[in-house]
Amino acid sequence: MAFSLYAATIPSYQQILGSVSGLLVKAEAFCAEKSINHDDIIQARLAPDMLPFTYQVKSTAVHSLGAIEGVRRGTFSPDMSPPPETFAALKSRIGETLAALEKIEPSEVDGFVGRDMRFAARGRELEFTAEDFLLSFSQPNFYFHATTTYDILRWKGVQIGKRDFSGRLRLKR
Repeated sequence: MAFSLYAATIPSYQQILGSVSGLLVKAEAFCAEKSINHDDIIQARLAPDMLPFTYQVKSTAVHSLGAIEGVRRGTFSPDMSPPPETFAALKSRIGETLAALEKIEPSEVDGFVGRDMRFAARGRELEFTAEDFLLSFSQPNFYFHATTTYDILRWKGVQIGKRDFSGRLRLKR
């Protein structure tokens, strides 16, 4: 089987973003059940020098759809806009990201292979090929932020497990 950049990225983004969507539903339900203020989770961080839960969720969108959009432009800079501050807004951001990913054609992503790509932030620029950018930069960041989202919820006591993170597997048909 020939390498497919689409197959190596988009379906995994969709799988884990689906999980993040489910985690948001469980987190909101947990707050209601335990009479916990939403901000206790929305603003939670694992360490003082880490960004909060809301940023972690936003970053899953940034390092999936945002990465694809960056490759389309030929440059990617981190989205420094404030993250959504409510469960509803976070769910909307993830839903919009999933809807946009669904519309991406495999041939477009596979056509990125070999294309020049630049990461630019805070006066620093890194040169990549599109596939190396997606697979060695954005994909690890995507999984880092998805895992941190999960970890914050576990730390806060939300009853979730590995299946909640893994989401819907892509089984042989």
